[in-house]
Amino acid sequence: MTTALARQPAKGPARNNAGMALTATVSMAWRAIIGNPMRSGLTALGVIIGVAAVIALTSIGQGSTASITKSLEGLGTNLLTVGNNRGGGAGLVRTGGGASITMKDVQAIQAYVGARAVGVAPVSQRSLQVKFQAVNTNATVIGTWPAFETVRNSPVGKGSFFTQADVTGRKRVAVIGYQVVQDLFPNTDTPIGQKIRMSNISFTVIGTLPDKGASGFGNPNSQIIIPLSTYQQRLGRNNQTGPETVNQVYIQGANKNDLTQLQQDLTDLMGAQHKISDPSLYDFSVQNQADSLSALNNVTTTLTLLLGGIAGISLLVGGIGIMNIMLVSVTERTREIGVRKALGAKPRDILTQFLVEAFVLSVGGGIIGILIGVGLAFGAGKALSITPVIAPASVIVAFSFSAAVGLFFGLYPATRAARLDPVDSLRYE
Repeated sequence: MTTALARQPAKGPARNNAGMALTATVSMAWRAIIGNPMRSGLTALGVIIGVAAVIALTSIGQGSTASITKSLEGLGTNLLTVGNNRGGGAGLVRTGGGASITMKDVQAIQAYVGARAVGVAPVSQRSLQVKFQAVNTNATVIGTWPAFETVRNSPVGKGSFFTQADVTGRKRVAVIGYQVVQDLFPNTDTPIGQKIRMSNISFTVIGTLPDKGASGFGNPNSQIIIPLSTYQQRLGRNNQTGPETVNQVYIQGANKNDLTQLQQDLTDLMGAQHKISDPSLYDFSVQNQADSLSALNNVTTTLTLLLGGIAGISLLVGGIGIMNIMLVSVTERTREIGVRKALGAKPRDILTQFLVEAFVLSVGGGIIGILIGVGLAFGAGKALSITPVIAPASVIVAFSFSAAVGLFFGLYPATRAARLDPVDSLRYE
């Protein structure tokens, strides 16, 4: 018992000595790194570039996905679209005739969906030149029903949307988009009550839409919305024959969990309306916005992962660079290693020293790469008009991978240094 107690205090100094040895080893590794800053910087450069590329590319990719999602959701949620399918499906091409969605179809859809839909909005549209006094611009003119405001998430910013009475009375009133306001009324506080002309027909502006933050084809800021009945009477194409038709019908479902079933039911309804039993011959299509959004997100996610994977390759290249420089360092410091071993350093001390050097270089490069990557992401996002999304998961993965690369590629040089014979090392010139 006494012997056991007598031996107990010896563990304290041993532990202290081990701690001091580790501290000394880490200190020597750090001095070796800062003693040659140019080499250390070039060694870490591959890791810096790799981490920065991963952060920047994944952030821009995720920002693009978020932007697409926001844009589509901003055009309406729980949305189904019944449109024309002139191809007829299965590679068939139909010729002649007009659009396949008639007003009779629209009325049948409205009666069928009932309480399962928040609203139904048929749409006919065309591009026209719009004039106000001596100023003109091009815009997409949309003829529709009042439900368009809700179904397509287009609440007016100023003024009011047209009513069902305006549709019934075929009133010449218009709600104009943000860009149209900027083009036609740059010096006017409010265009409400002003007269604009389309196809030499005068329309009174009763409302304006706020900035939707979009551009390019199908820009909602360049839209002019008028009653569908007015559109069909005043602006419909002169060569249209047969029953009145529309380009599309938007249906906003009341319950997102019912959208898939509602989509199938509307497909069956339209098949019955057009007396077509073979789906391959359908001259219409019923699309679910959620499916389109999911498909786009899958594409952008795949591209983001691909770009991130390509950028990750540079991390491996950076790791190889670390290994090469560490091998050169082992060769240059052979005598130093021999002296340390002659003074009592153990192989594990040498191994730890070189591993610490590789780890610090890779982790330091990872931290610098993260900072540069975030800066590049916001710089590129500003140039591309995209708000980058800095996902914590991508930062953690990139940083962890950079640290792992340092340890993995630093292990061989460190092991080689630890195995050097002290006598041969002291003789090395």
